Amino acid sequence: MGRARMKIGVLTAGGDCPGLNAAIRGVGKTAVLKYGHEIIGFSSGFLGLIRKEYRQLDELALSGILTVGGTILGSSREKPFKHTEYDDYIKSKPEIIQENYRKLSLDGLVCIGGNGTQKTAYRLSKLGLNVVGIPKTIDNDVWGTDLTFGFDSAVSIAAEAIDRLHSTANSHKRIMVVEVMGHTAGWLALHAGLAGGGDIILIPEIEYSTKVIAEYLTRRFEEGKPYSIVVVAEGITLPNKKNGSPRNVPVSAYIANQILKRTGLETRGTILGYIQRGGSPTARDRIVATEFGAYAAEMIHRGEYGKMAAYKGYKLVGIPLSDVAGKTKTIPRGHTLILHARSLGTCFGDSL
Repeated sequence: MGRARMKIGVLTAGGDCPGLNAAIRGVGKTAVLKYGHEIIGFSSGFLGLIRKEYRQLDELALSGILTVGGTILGSSREKPFKHTEYDDYIKSKPEIIQENYRKLSLDGLVCIGGNGTQKTAYRLSKLGLNVVGIPKTIDNDVWGTDLTFGFDSAVSIAAEAIDRLHSTANSHKRIMVVEVMGHTAGWLALHAGLAGGGDIILIPEIEYSTKVIAEYLTRRFEEGKPYSIVVVAEGITLPNKKNGSPRNVPVSAYIANQILKRTGLETRGTILGYIQRGGSPTARDRIVATEFGAYAAEMIHRGEYGKMAAYKGYKLVGIPLSDVAGKTKTIPRGHTLILHARSLGTCFGDSL
């Protein structure tokens, strides 16, 4: 389909995760090599659009980055539609973005990021910008897509850490509580917990009881199983503290303390933290990110704007950003993985 040379911008926003460079490469190489378009990359997420900080992304700049962790463009958690006391711009940030978009003669903009980024992308599309979104997050909680890149890498990292904790837990005959990321959705804890053989998995979607947890671990001990692994999503609710509220204590420390108090069994807590988001992407994430990137470039070439690239089954589709914005994909209580885990004896803290 013959089309005039287009100028396309791309940015990575929000938290970093493995596969961002693969997605940038997928967008850029498809646009440049397949369609002959021009690509520029904005630095530090939406800040680059506000400050007009960008670089040309030719084929050479996109070579050798497929396996590299992080993002060559840099990222930030800048939310242009959220006013803060530190804003000192004469014009609003959305107005500045609109102005810079026009000054740079952009024909399209690819926004790579998680829930917050897709919401911002939708709001920019309502202002008339030709926007396409690409979903990324280690939490796998972007609504409308079966999969996000970054998730498989994080699961692999967390599962390997849990594998190592089995050794030390067995050596010392103790209970290990490992805290993984996941504010409102427990996809990472569920998958890593299953892959790592977690005995208890606590996720935000299922209300737990420390009494049930203690009884389950005591029973294991009495059955001659001297150690246990408890996998906890960081977003589980603590007493009198709702998700998103400041916490005085990490959830792993709280759960470990409750187990020790109720069972008397030696218990230790550990937080995996940011190591879950770093390093080279897995082969699966490289493929997913590359496909998303290539598909996003194709969408812009076709003039299919205001949408996010998504997986439905094994098929790539474009879904309206209006459907995605402001929503989070959480785990249904009847999800197959939860049912299968229960059949294997895994405890979710809600029943024995």
